[in-house]
Amino acid sequence: MSKEENNKAVVARWFTEFWGKNVNLAVVDEIASPDMLLKYSLHESRRGRADIKAFMTDFRAAFPDLNFWGTADLIAEGDYVVGQWEGGGTHTGPAFGDFLVGGLPAATGRKMHFTGTTVLKVVDGKIVEEIGLDDGVTALMQLGLIKITAQNGDA
Repeated sequence: MSKEENNKAVVARWFTEFWGKNVNLAVVDEIASPDMLLKYSLHESRRGRADIKAFMTDFRAAFPDLNFWGTADLIAEGDYVVGQWEGGGTHTGPAFGDFLVGGLPAATGRKMHFTGTTVLKVVDGKIVEEIGLDDGVTALMQLGLIKITAQNGDA
């Protein structure tokens, strides 16, 4: 297989085992670099395996049905792989304070469903960074953390 095909296989496994319906946190030790960067607009950046595992443990405790899945074929060039996805979950677990704009009290029952695009850098079979652009405004509105106010046309 080419370097790009190998990198796409690593990312496909990451998307399935880390972000998919049934998390396997062992995948972090197996295919994430020790100082991997995980960065999305909704959350503080995370760096390193322990920090990334702690983030996902808390995220899945708060949203037990959390699930993300790909919506298009992965695109690879050199060390980079790009994926499009959608997903979300229902907040039925403990309070969750990881969103940059605020937190949720325990078990709000609020659902979020949103989309995004992620660029991952893979070097020697290890993910060194995952930087995503997500539709965070949609998710935060669904969770009640931001509200859109009506515009009356006045300047």
